[in-house]
Parts: sequence; C-alpha cells; structure tokens
Amino acid sequence: MADSTARALRLLSMLQNRRYWGGAELADRLGVSVRTLRRDVERLRELGYPVQARPGVDGGYELSPGAVLPPLVLDDDEAVALTVGLQAAAQSPVAGTAEASVRALAKIVQVLPGRLRRRADVLRAVTVPAAWAPARAEIDPEVLTTVAQACRDGERLAFAYTAGDGVQSDRLTEPYRLVALGRRWYLVAYDLDRGDWRSFRLDRLAGPRPTGARFAPRALPAADAAEFVRAGIGGRTPAQHVEVLVAAPAEAVRARIGRWCTVEETGDGGCRVRMQTDDLSWPAMALGSVGAEFTVVSPPDLVALLGDWGGRFSRAAAETGEPA
Repeated sequence: MADSTARALRLLSMLQNRRYWGGAELADRLGVSVRTLRRDVERLRELGYPVQARPGVDGGYELSPGAVLPPLVLDDDEAVALTVGLQAAAQSPVAGTAEASVRALAKIVQVLPGRLRRRADVLRAVTVPAAWAPARAEIDPEVLTTVAQACRDGERLAFAYTAGDGVQSDRLTEPYRLVALGRRWYLVAYDLDRGDWRSFRLDRLAGPRPTGARFAPRALPAADAAEFVRAGIGGRTPAQHVEVLVAAPAEAVRARIGRWCTVEETGDGGCRVRMQTDDLSWPAMALGSVGAEFTVVSPPDLVALLGDWGGRFSRAAAETGEPA
C-alpha cells in the first residue's frame, strides 16, 4: 500500500509539472504497466483530482481544472522557493496580487515542516526587497495567467493590442516566453500575420484567447527572450545611456541595484555603474538608494536632474528643520 501511495503522489507531481503525458511514456517513467497506471489514475480521481484520459493509439492523461483546487504536491525545494517567491510577489505590479500573495504566504508557512520553515526564514532574512523600485504598469492578473499558460502549453494565442502610437490591431501569435524587464512585462511571440518575431507589452494587451491550435516551437533569433526584448526596446526607444562612478565596493552596489544595471570594479575600491533607461528619475532613485558618494560620467541631463532634486531636498530639509 505504501508503494502504491508513493507512486500515486509521484504520478500527481508529474501531471502537475506538464500539461499532457502519453500513457505509454507515463507508465514507463513510473516503472509500471499501463494497467497499473490506469488504477493509479482512478485512485487520484477518487481523491478529487480531475485527471482526463485522451483515448486512441497515442492516448494519454492530463490534469484539467477542477471545481475545487485540490492539494498540490511540492518537493522541499519547490516549497521553499514558493514561500520566498510569495514574499516577493507581495510587491507585485499585477493588479490585486499583493494582498492575495500575503494570504497565500500565511497559509504556506503555517503548514511547512519546521526544517523547511527554517530554510525559508533564512532565505527571506538575507533577501533585500527592492521597495524603492518604481512601480510597473498595472497588469490584469487574468491576462498574465492566460498568456503564461499559452506559453507553457505551446498553444496559439489571439489578442487585441494597442501600439505605442495608439493604433489598435488584432494579433494571432505563437507565444514563446514572458519577460519581466525593468518596470514592465513583455510577451515574446511569433506574429503569424506579420511573419516575424515580436515583443508585446502586457499592459497594452487585451482579451487574450487561446485558440486550441498547437504549434511546433520555432528558433528564437536571439540567445534568450530577455535579450530579444532588450534589442527591440533599444531599436524603438531612444534610451539614455547612464554611466556613473560610485565610491563603494562593486559587491555592495550589485546587492542593491545589480538587477537593473551592470557593475564593474574600478580597482580603487569603487565601481563603475552602467544602465539604460527612458526615464532618468529611475537611475537617480537607484543611485540614491546605494548610500554612497558617486560622480556622473554621463549624461549631462542626469547631472541637471540631480541638481534640481538636490535643491528641492535641501529646501525641504531647511523648512522642516528645528527652529534655533
């Protein structure tokens, strides 16, 4: 009985990790006969898991959405990662997600075994949330979920899209990856109507509709999806190239803002910071958060912005200071 229970849990984990499994492949992975696999599937159904069977020579199984959310099977690393990830999601730009993340985090921590709770606590203790980062454009969580599922399942996706110049159009795509870059989310996809790869801002995307049509993955013309988005943004948007010398160790600066810039040691205990942005207020806030002296190499507009901010901050400090 113990063996069958362990096998059923492994079967459930496999069904949760991949959308569809062929019956023969699934039985082979579990090391059982197809007949035993059918019994294990039936056991999961009795426990409330909506496992659907696809008949035929190439038939198999998939875990479909149910009327209620059944328990998930997580290994130790997945449970710890989920706990830490939910803490980060509490600052998410996705509409309505922050409060839900906090509620989910409370439930997860409550049922974690002590050893996993200690691992999660250690990770959370040494993780510095970037609370000072500028807010991203708010995204409908249903849009994000629908697009993510289409990427995962290799299913063609149709949606309405509003370009930067306000022109609206309907798109039919083969979704590839979601990319969180800077303050925005992007979908990297092959645009079937235009016959080329495109990146789409999720806050400009509306009404995503999976078509049910599957597709074979195409080769992305870039090392990865993030690089493709960066190249596209660089070609469309006149970015500001920022270079600053910071009087602080490179390791300390990377810990604070390394996610959004490149940091190089200069050999004198300081470092050189480079980033690209379409809004200079962002590097001004990031550099201010480092807590160290710095010198702007370029652009001059950043020097002017810091001078304007510095004057306002000085006046605010003088006006709110203690009377003599």
